[in-house]
Amino acid sequence: MSMSENPILWQPGLERRRRSYMYRFMTQQGFKQYADLHSWSVRHPGAFWEAFAYFADVRFSKRADAIAEGLDDMRHAKYFPGATLNYAEHLLADADDRPAIIAIDETGRRREISRVDLKRHVEAFATGLRRGGVARGDRVAGFLPNCPEAIVAMLATTSIGAVWSSCSPDFGANGVVDRFGQIEPRLFVTVDGYYYGGKTLDSLPVVAEIVARIPSIESTVVVPFLADGPISDMPPDAVSLGDFMQAPEPLEFEQVPFDHPLFVMFSSGTTGVPKCIVHGHGGTLIQHLKEHQLHTDLYDDDTLFYFTTCGWMMWNWLVSALASGARLLLYDGSPFADDGHVLWKAAETEQVSVFGTSAKYLSALEKAGIRPRKHYDMPELRAVLSTGSPLSPDSFDFVYDAISPDVQLSSIAGGTDILSCFVLGNPLLPVRRGEIQCAGLGMDVQIVDDEGRRIYGQQGELVCCTPFPSQPVGFWGDADGSRYTSAYFERFPGMWAHGDFAEETANGGFIITGRSDAVLNPGGVRIGTAEIYRQVDSLDEILESIVVGQDWADDVRVILFVVTRDGVVLDDELRQKIKTTIRSNTTPRHVPAKIIAVPEIPRTKSGKIVELAVRDVIHGRPVKNTEALANADALGHFKDLDELQDA
Repeated sequence: MSMSENPILWQPGLERRRRSYMYRFMTQQGFKQYADLHSWSVRHPGAFWEAFAYFADVRFSKRADAIAEGLDDMRHAKYFPGATLNYAEHLLADADDRPAIIAIDETGRRREISRVDLKRHVEAFATGLRRGGVARGDRVAGFLPNCPEAIVAMLATTSIGAVWSSCSPDFGANGVVDRFGQIEPRLFVTVDGYYYGGKTLDSLPVVAEIVARIPSIESTVVVPFLADGPISDMPPDAVSLGDFMQAPEPLEFEQVPFDHPLFVMFSSGTTGVPKCIVHGHGGTLIQHLKEHQLHTDLYDDDTLFYFTTCGWMMWNWLVSALASGARLLLYDGSPFADDGHVLWKAAETEQVSVFGTSAKYLSALEKAGIRPRKHYDMPELRAVLSTGSPLSPDSFDFVYDAISPDVQLSSIAGGTDILSCFVLGNPLLPVRRGEIQCAGLGMDVQIVDDEGRRIYGQQGELVCCTPFPSQPVGFWGDADGSRYTSAYFERFPGMWAHGDFAEETANGGFIITGRSDAVLNPGGVRIGTAEIYRQVDSLDEILESIVVGQDWADDVRVILFVVTRDGVVLDDELRQKIKTTIRSNTTPRHVPAKIIAVPEIPRTKSGKIVELAVRDVIHGRPVKNTEALANADALGHFKDLDELQDA
């Protein structure tokens, strides 16, 4: 079946279309079809972003000298130059008694914080920052679980014009130092410990090591997160959160330029020291407002959930929804607590409107035989979001069969580099099996061949051809911009090359087939890894897999590693079943030369499998930064395998 024939699994009714933010914005601009609106948004980006800023009520304390300048050069283009604003001010607007945050964890604890109380907490934390000498441009680093205090600390930091960066407490000391050591934070915010997988984990010994190894840290604030109190002693010179937030003073929002640094985000770091990617106040705010309001259709009476940690960009994306008035549901702990039901119980109890997760979670849910609609009544649920890796067509089927037949399933793709999405959902368009619905407004996304020529219906490189506000301000410590230019603009001059291998369909949708640097190349034919995963994931015997290319006999051969279900042995019969499934649904070149069973697959802290690290291991090359991995020991399963030494 060609992708243009992908069946429609869901489409919005007329009433749902017409009440959407996207429909209102589209008709205000004089368009009747999304394709025409998108075309205008990328041909006239200045006019589009000006119109959307007005639509979303972006409040500038000083108006811009122009809407955009330098749009003929993606590297140096500027939006709203001369304008000033504050990101945190938008998230803390309308401080009333409505719930802002509902926080739960795997132990069953629940906390609820109103919008007015959230602002009071931010006020108190910002007072502590100012008294401690933290000022505009200084960095504050968080080593925190997904808890309300993380949001409070971030909003307080950004309210005064300081710069926030965070990672989750499951990082080891080396991984934290590799990240925060580069940006030299003055203040370090942590917890005494956290819960995961039924265990209570002590953070303070790691904190003591981190503080000792990053000399720029002047003070440490410890959030009491463990119900029974800290396991270890407080680090020297640390202060408790309660003491830090004493005697608050009125909150004043520092007004900063549109491109003033807001967040420092980090690349995964699996191929070396993580890149420090700097994002600005205005670009982050306006891009997230666009994605929340127009593409996700998020309202001020909605509850948004995304399963994430503070070390993944989806945490920043989730928190920004406060600017659209939505309630946030935070969860910290294992997504498979309570026999895999914890998140769906919360979706029912907290009346979640938009449920966000990863493609791997949905696949694991299906493999575990969990069918949420069988157990839970979720009438408010109208959208399921998925990212982190390509969502297979079978997972599309699973969502509509096992979760709800009437949700908009939005597979979304972008990344830390842009702190947002290139391709994502759309409340006006149908959902087709295996496809991402559309390119985002203002994002001139194209698929190009190796010569940079636009192609349709075949796989190529995903690029963006016009500037957009959420491009990074730059990389930390990259004074001349050379590393920034090298990362995105060297491959195709004048285009942002994102590093995704993808296809644009006849419907205007997109299919991501893997990371470009992980693309297989047997016999000179480029194959996206997701094409193989889609077939393997459909087999009940296989829990998960990872595929890499091995240099062999002056060519590349495809090697597939699989984790089988308990009690299943990878014998010749199962190997043949896997090969037949792949060959029948793809091409003979996709069929692995070797299929090898392993007990575990290595992945990053945010759950992404690490094809490049496995490829390095099987070729005897060192993996440069194992601290970036959640389960670095799993790499040992791929080392010196006899099966890879012969034909």
